[in-house]
Amino acid sequence: MPDRQELPLPDTLTETEQSLYRQMLAVAIEEARQGLAEGGIPIGAALFTQDGKLLSRGHNRRVQEGDPSIHGETDAFRRAGRQTSYRDLVMVTTLAPCWYCSGLVRQFHIGTLIVGESRTFQGGVDWLREHGVRVIDLDSQECVDLLTGYISAHPEIWNEDIGELPSA
Repeated sequence: MPDRQELPLPDTLTETEQSLYRQMLAVAIEEARQGLAEGGIPIGAALFTQDGKLLSRGHNRRVQEGDPSIHGETDAFRRAGRQTSYRDLVMVTTLAPCWYCSGLVRQFHIGTLIVGESRTFQGGVDWLREHGVRVIDLDSQECVDLLTGYISAHPEIWNEDIGELPSA
Protein backbone atom coordinates (compact mmCIF):
# COMPACT_ATOMS: atom_id res chain seq x y z
CA MET A 1 0.00 0.00 0.00
CA PRO A 2 1.42 3.44 -0.88
CA ASP A 3 2.53 5.83 1.85
CA ARG A 4 -0.23 8.19 2.86
CA GLN A 5 0.18 11.83 3.70
CA GLU A 6 -1.91 12.52 6.80
CA LEU A 7 -2.40 16.29 7.21
CA PRO A 8 -3.53 16.94 9.82
CA LEU A 9 -3.18 13.74 11.80
CA PRO A 10 -6.15 12.92 14.03
CA ASP A 11 -3.98 13.46 17.12
CA THR A 12 -3.29 17.05 16.04
CA LEU A 13 -6.98 17.88 16.28
CA THR A 14 -8.36 19.45 19.41
CA GLU A 15 -10.44 17.21 21.66
CA THR A 16 -13.50 19.22 20.64
CA GLU A 17 -12.78 18.66 16.93
CA GLN A 18 -12.13 14.96 17.45
CA SER A 19 -15.40 14.58 19.33
CA LEU A 20 -17.39 16.55 16.74
CA TYR A 21 -15.88 14.69 13.77
CA ARG A 22 -16.47 11.29 15.39
CA GLN A 23 -20.12 12.25 16.02
CA MET A 24 -20.41 13.26 12.38
CA LEU A 25 -18.79 9.99 11.28
CA ALA A 26 -21.31 8.06 13.37
CA VAL A 27 -24.07 9.41 11.10
CA ALA A 28 -22.20 8.22 8.00
CA ILE A 29 -21.65 4.82 9.61
CA GLU A 30 -25.41 4.53 10.27
CA GLU A 31 -25.96 5.20 6.57
CA ALA A 32 -23.36 2.59 5.59
CA ARG A 33 -25.11 0.02 7.80
CA GLN A 34 -28.45 0.95 6.22
CA GLY A 35 -26.98 0.38 2.77
CA LEU A 36 -25.65 -3.00 3.83
CA ALA A 37 -29.06 -3.95 5.28
CA GLU A 38 -30.58 -3.09 1.88
CA GLY A 39 -28.12 -5.44 0.16
CA GLY A 40 -25.79 -2.72 -1.05
CA ILE A 41 -22.21 -1.61 -0.57
CA PRO A 42 -21.70 -0.25 2.97
CA ILE A 43 -20.46 3.26 2.27
CA GLY A 44 -22.24 6.13 3.96
CA ALA A 45 -21.86 9.89 3.90
CA ALA A 46 -23.33 13.03 5.40
CA LEU A 47 -23.07 16.77 4.82
CA PHE A 48 -22.79 19.12 7.80
CA THR A 49 -22.21 22.74 8.64
CA GLN A 50 -18.89 23.40 10.37
CA ASP A 51 -20.59 23.56 13.76
CA GLY A 52 -22.10 20.11 13.28
CA LYS A 53 -25.63 20.81 12.02
CA LEU A 54 -26.69 17.91 9.80
CA LEU A 55 -27.86 19.03 6.35
CA SER A 56 -28.25 15.62 4.74
CA ARG A 57 -27.18 12.02 4.78
CA GLY A 58 -26.99 9.23 2.23
CA HIS A 59 -25.45 5.93 1.26
CA ASN A 60 -24.24 4.03 -1.75
CA ARG A 61 -27.31 2.78 -3.65
CA ARG A 62 -25.65 1.44 -6.80
CA VAL A 63 -26.79 -2.12 -6.21
CA GLN A 64 -30.23 -1.32 -4.82
CA GLU A 65 -31.22 1.08 -7.60
CA GLY A 66 -29.03 -0.19 -10.43
CA ASP A 67 -27.59 3.31 -10.81
CA PRO A 68 -23.79 3.60 -10.89
CA SER A 69 -23.93 7.30 -10.02
CA ILE A 70 -25.48 6.91 -6.55
CA HIS A 71 -22.45 6.80 -4.30
CA GLY A 72 -22.70 7.72 -0.62
CA GLU A 73 -21.30 11.20 -1.19
CA THR A 74 -23.50 11.96 -4.19
CA ASP A 75 -26.57 10.70 -2.34
CA ALA A 76 -25.85 12.99 0.63
CA PHE A 77 -25.01 15.89 -1.70
CA ARG A 78 -28.25 15.56 -3.68
CA ARG A 79 -30.34 15.28 -0.52
CA ALA A 80 -28.88 18.53 0.82
CA GLY A 81 -30.61 20.42 -1.97
CA ARG A 82 -29.32 23.53 -3.56
CA GLN A 83 -26.93 25.58 -1.42
CA THR A 84 -25.69 29.08 -2.21
CA SER A 85 -22.17 28.00 -1.20
CA TYR A 86 -20.51 24.77 -0.16
CA ARG A 87 -17.16 26.24 0.98
CA ASP A 88 -17.95 26.14 4.68
CA LEU A 89 -19.56 22.69 4.62
CA VAL A 90 -18.12 19.41 5.84
CA MET A 91 -18.53 16.20 3.85
CA VAL A 92 -18.16 13.10 6.00
CA THR A 93 -17.75 9.70 4.41
CA THR A 94 -16.93 6.26 5.74
CA LEU A 95 -14.39 5.63 2.96
CA ALA A 96 -11.98 7.84 1.04
CA PRO A 97 -13.94 9.15 -1.94
CA CYS A 98 -13.43 7.70 -5.40
CA TRP A 99 -12.39 10.00 -8.24
CA TYR A 100 -16.01 10.67 -9.14
CA CYS A 101 -16.88 11.82 -5.61
CA SER A 102 -13.54 13.60 -5.21
CA GLY A 103 -14.50 15.60 -8.28
CA LEU A 104 -17.79 16.55 -6.64
CA VAL A 105 -15.98 17.79 -3.52
CA ARG A 106 -13.56 19.79 -5.69
CA GLN A 107 -16.16 21.12 -8.15
CA PHE A 108 -18.34 22.56 -5.40
CA HIS A 109 -15.44 23.69 -3.19
CA ILE A 110 -16.49 21.70 -0.14
CA GLY A 111 -13.90 22.93 2.34
CA THR A 112 -13.49 19.98 4.69
CA LEU A 113 -13.65 16.26 4.08
CA ILE A 114 -13.77 13.84 7.01
CA VAL A 115 -12.80 10.32 5.94
CA GLY A 116 -13.64 7.30 8.06
CA GLU A 117 -10.78 5.33 6.55
CA SER A 118 -8.49 5.19 3.53
CA ARG A 119 -6.69 1.91 4.18
CA THR A 120 -9.12 -0.08 2.06
CA PHE A 121 -9.24 2.46 -0.77
CA GLN A 122 -7.21 5.67 -1.14
CA GLY A 123 -9.34 7.32 -3.84
CA GLY A 124 -8.61 10.97 -4.52
CA VAL A 125 -7.55 12.00 -1.00
CA ASP A 126 -4.05 13.22 -1.94
CA TRP A 127 -5.40 15.06 -4.98
CA LEU A 128 -7.99 16.84 -2.84
CA ARG A 129 -5.31 17.88 -0.34
CA GLU A 130 -3.17 19.21 -3.18
CA HIS A 131 -6.13 21.36 -4.22
CA GLY A 132 -6.72 22.91 -0.82
CA VAL A 133 -9.37 20.68 0.69
CA ARG A 134 -8.81 20.01 4.38
CA VAL A 135 -8.88 16.21 4.55
CA ILE A 136 -8.99 14.52 7.94
CA ASP A 137 -8.66 10.74 7.98
CA LEU A 138 -10.03 9.35 11.25
CA ASP A 139 -8.71 5.87 10.40
CA SER A 140 -11.76 4.18 11.94
CA GLN A 141 -11.37 0.45 12.49
CA GLU A 142 -15.17 0.15 12.45
CA CYS A 143 -15.22 1.57 8.92
CA VAL A 144 -12.39 -0.74 7.82
CA ASP A 145 -14.17 -3.80 9.25
CA LEU A 146 -17.50 -2.88 7.69
CA LEU A 147 -16.11 -2.56 4.19
CA THR A 148 -13.52 -5.36 4.25
CA GLY A 149 -16.21 -7.77 5.42
CA TYR A 150 -18.35 -6.75 2.46
CA ILE A 151 -15.44 -7.00 0.02
CA SER A 152 -14.65 -10.52 1.24
CA ALA A 153 -18.25 -11.59 0.64
CA HIS A 154 -18.79 -9.68 -2.64
CA PRO A 155 -15.47 -9.00 -4.39
CA GLU A 156 -17.09 -8.80 -7.82
CA ILE A 157 -19.48 -6.02 -6.76
CA TRP A 158 -16.68 -4.12 -5.04
CA ASN A 159 -14.44 -4.37 -8.12
CA GLU A 160 -17.30 -3.12 -10.26
CA ASP A 161 -17.83 -0.20 -7.87
CA ILE A 162 -14.21 0.95 -8.09
CA GLY A 163 -13.93 0.24 -11.82
CA GLU A 164 -11.56 -2.72 -11.50
CA LEU A 165 -13.33 -5.12 -13.81
CA PRO A 166 -11.49 -8.18 -15.14
CA SER A 167 -10.16 -7.92 -18.68
CA ALA A 168 -12.54 -9.20 -21.34
